[in-house]
Amino acid sequence: EDPIEYLHKHNKSIINQREIGKDTFSYSSALRAVLREDPDIILVGEMRDLDTISIALTAAETGHLVFSTLHTIGAAKTIDRVIDVFPPYQQQQVKIQLAAVIQGIISQQLITSADGQERIPAFEIMISTPAIKNMIREGKTHQIESSMQTGRKYGMKTMDICLSELYKKGLISSEAALGYAVDKEMLKRML
Repeated sequence: EDPIEYLHKHNKSIINQREIGKDTFSYSSALRAVLREDPDIILVGEMRDLDTISIALTAAETGHLVFSTLHTIGAAKTIDRVIDVFPPYQQQQVKIQLAAVIQGIISQQLITSADGQERIPAFEIMISTPAIKNMIREGKTHQIESSMQTGRKYGMKTMDICLSELYKKGLISSEAALGYAVDKEMLKRML
């Protein structure tokens, strides 16, 4: 992490944390070192560059469960960001790699509550189904949103559906919901 925000304690597992600047020079050097330690789970504080994303994909391909953050809003934009960080001649290979290893994407926005006293989390959830994997491989990320809309039985939810639910529960105002909407016209119809 850069910096370590929460110090994890050993409980039923052994946890090793590294801080950029103190314990390691970069995310990529830390990831290379951690792969030699045979971990089950790897948490990358943030995927910031090509090296880090590339090593995280490789770690996932070798059977490690990799969690990470990326500053994007929405599943499709997250996938596009991962692919676009690579040079054009590598992007098709990265689409294949990503489609093979991705398990899900959770995108979060914090919305001011209706009473203005707190922040309410709104989540978009994408679960990796065969259809989603195919869209990633074929570069059809623009179709992921519609697949998520119809994928509720798999636990998927678009940001706009979540915003609509939060509004209907009285947790956020319609103005706040529309301000964070992906498709404002569709959200207006849902409200």
